[in-house]
Amino acid sequence: MPLSEHEQRVLEQMEQALYAEDPRLASQLKSTSQGVPVVDRRRIALGVIIALAGLGLVLVGVMSQLILVGGLGFLAMVFGGAWAATPARSHPRLSVVHHDGRVHGPSTGSGGPKGKAPRKPKPSGTFMQRMEQQWDKRREEGR
Repeated sequence: MPLSEHEQRVLEQMEQALYAEDPRLASQLKSTSQGVPVVDRRRIALGVIIALAGLGLVLVGVMSQLILVGGLGFLAMVFGGAWAATPARSHPRLSVVHHDGRVHGPSTGSGGPKGKAPRKPKPSGTFMQRMEQQWDKRREEGR
């Protein structure tokens, strides 16, 4: 379903504001959104080594006529190939940026009992309505 003209304008305004506020983050998001996978050479090398070891086990299993060894070798080949072919999942360390610009990372704790953050009341309205309200609020404040 295509975006309405209003939604496209709001999205363009959000992009422009992101480029103005944090060009490094904007360029990083743009490069990851273009579908360019991040290559992890260690992951590929380990996957290839496992697949080659599996091939060796298959050959040993065929020569010695041991089906179990050949089956394990085949599984190692499949696992190694899959390991090398899939991109590594990166788990970014998310932080909270407060209104005054302070960064509150996950390792610093969040106050409250046992390090748990106090619960906020659930906002009303749809996601897009809340985003538009936040956008209008920022525009009014001059940020």
